Amino acid sequence: MPTDDQIAGRSYARVYRTSGKADLQAFLESGIEQSGGRVLYTSSHKRAPVYLGVKSGEERLGLLSYSFRCTGRVIRNRPDDEHRAQIRLGAEETWEEEHPLAIDEAGIDVTLVLGVHLHAGIVLGLDPLLYDPLPMGISIEFKTANVEATLERGWHVWQRPNRAGTRRERERSESGLETVIAFRPERLLDYARFERQASSLVLDPLLRMKAALAAAAAPSQAGDPHLLEETFHLNAEEILEIISNRKRLQMAVRGGVAEHHLLKALEDDPQVTAVEQVDTDGPPDVNATLVGGRVIRVECKNGEENAYADGSGRVEVQKTRASKGDPASRYYKPSQFDVLAVCLWPKEGPPRFVYRSTRELARHKDFPDRLGVMHRIEATWASRLGEAI
Repeated sequence: MPTDDQIAGRSYARVYRTSGKADLQAFLESGIEQSGGRVLYTSSHKRAPVYLGVKSGEERLGLLSYSFRCTGRVIRNRPDDEHRAQIRLGAEETWEEEHPLAIDEAGIDVTLVLGVHLHAGIVLGLDPLLYDPLPMGISIEFKTANVEATLERGWHVWQRPNRAGTRRERERSESGLETVIAFRPERLLDYARFERQASSLVLDPLLRMKAALAAAAAPSQAGDPHLLEETFHLNAEEILEIISNRKRLQMAVRGGVAEHHLLKALEDDPQVTAVEQVDTDGPPDVNATLVGGRVIRVECKNGEENAYADGSGRVEVQKTRASKGDPASRYYKPSQFDVLAVCLWPKEGPPRFVYRSTRELARHKDFPDRLGVMHRIEATWASRLGEAI
């Protein structure tokens, strides 16, 4: 039997006891049916998030929904045409705590942050990447004009400012904007497919808006062109050709590919119990928890296999550029991460990783408190993360 901290037999970041949300869940289930899907499973409406197992043709979707009620009640000293979604879960005294979203690292279940407006008959889709952790106690305001446009078109997209406040020192996005997608319930599965790709691509608000506008005109189906193809108005072959002809783009893509392979390698490592990709500028790229509970900060780089005549490899460890007036800023401090993971690409077969503790990496000749640039990869480098510690 699932426990109180489980949904659909799965353990998630945080499960909340809820009440009075049966109508929201029924609305979403109806939307799935109107979207051409069939509800195979729903978790209890007395727990949040709600898990919905869905089948649409040959496609199966797992939807993990954080659903919040929208209202259009007139409030004193607020505009008469204002509607709002209220982000509230758990007891009010816990709202100052961190409330991370449950996100499936495997990308199978899709996390949705939704505002359900029962009276208007529409749904608001918020960007999970910007609402992680959930900012409890706030309201997301929108206008009657947005409601009317959604009802008329079925799918409506706009941007709204996300300003800093008393609880948050900075805007959620660098641009200070977020993209909101509102839709009628018969487009719920279109939105779920959109969100699956948008979240996996980590689209910023501008690209998210472009992709959402493209999805408005062309509802997605299993087997449709990739979201990037629709966003950039190019096919996959053209996108790959652009990458292949631009060295800096290749480097960026290679870095992302290496991190993806590192996550898979660490997830398969029996000495590693948990892996977390760090989505911030600067090191580390990954936090890995070893058996026993120790957390290791790992920076990932691409290296060269057989770079020297004796078969040794090499790896370059520095940033793309230095800050103005500070040449040392291009080089890493040993304290910024614990282990360097190097992705090596043999002539045939999948990539492999070698690991080295920052304690054992050579220092820069001009800046002794920084790591050197070029490092020789020899047989003494570890083949597993735990061996490097």
